[in-house]
Amino acid sequence: MLEFILKKAEGPAAPRLGELRLPRGVVQTPVFMPVGTLGTVKAMTPEEVQELGAGLILSNIYHLYLRPGVEAVAALGGLHKFMNWPGSILTDSGGYQIFSLAPLRKITEEGVTFRSHLDGSSHFLTPEKVVALQQAIGADISVCLDECPGFPAPEAEVRRAADLTLKWARRCLAARGEAANSLFAVVQGGMLPELRREQAQAFRELPFDGYCLGGLSVGEDKDTTLAILEVTTPELPEDKPRYLMGVGTPEDLVEGVARGVDMFDCVLPTRNARNGMAFTAAGKVVIKNAAYARDPGPLEEACGCYTCRRYSRAYLRHLFLSREILAYRLLTLHNLYYYLHLMMDMRQAVAAGRFAAFRRDFYEKRIEGGNTRG
Repeated sequence: MLEFILKKAEGPAAPRLGELRLPRGVVQTPVFMPVGTLGTVKAMTPEEVQELGAGLILSNIYHLYLRPGVEAVAALGGLHKFMNWPGSILTDSGGYQIFSLAPLRKITEEGVTFRSHLDGSSHFLTPEKVVALQQAIGADISVCLDECPGFPAPEAEVRRAADLTLKWARRCLAARGEAANSLFAVVQGGMLPELRREQAQAFRELPFDGYCLGGLSVGEDKDTTLAILEVTTPELPEDKPRYLMGVGTPEDLVEGVARGVDMFDCVLPTRNARNGMAFTAAGKVVIKNAAYARDPGPLEEACGCYTCRRYSRAYLRHLFLSREILAYRLLTLHNLYYYLHLMMDMRQAVAAGRFAAFRRDFYEKRIEGGNTRG
């Protein structure tokens, strides 16, 4: 079971410092979780991810349920053993994936009927089944089934989805029983500030181990996302972790931490690496650009990652244009290193009481590098 220790907080919607004490180790917060949807962080071995400093990764029960199947993973010793990962695992319930299958699914109060995006086969998931599936593969942290409304959406639809999410959360809580793994609820409410407050207040009365902020970064502008964070995080229990789901860019992480978020995940560092984009303190580097054809320097001069200590931009460009697998590995390694060290730098800034200065410096470096905020 998870224990969250809040070590420092500058206010109800301000930077926080804490730690997640889990059976497989202690994770310092704020934390970024590399995404291993199918039991693998793409292009990386588990050992490499661990060496980068990650102690908690994210997988997705929707995808694992469809392939290779939860029964297969459980029979082989659970997800940790199956993928040879010694750290902790949070499994998303698949609510967002089901939301993205709008033409292929039907939602009722009982659960969700949907067709697989792989082979068209029909499946039915209830809140109870989603909890059982996550328990079966040995997830350290499970997430409740929720309904994620689209954007934009009529207010009545957003309110219905929020009400259903709360009902499902209560059923998930009852279904957990005496299981050792932790359970997070998902706060929905679309872009309606008052509904977000109502949802958060309702959830704080229930004994969850943590709270996810769902239904964000689904098409709304950045200012709206941040405004919703500002009205939601103060309503959540101070002594429980707050997890912003599926967000985002380095700027998103900084602004999320500034508003009291403890946990993040996003596919951007790995996906963008496979598309030839590297993240640096000065902004993005698109490695295919002709300017790097004879550039002997690393992706980032001050970076201590394996890639930057050994390979030039010119070589990485050559690999990428040649579609060599090594390009995806080296760029992914750098991006994950950048993300994990950005979080480490923010934790140090919060601990030292200088987060505001860190935030200013973060944006100044990006402006100097030709990148603007957001």
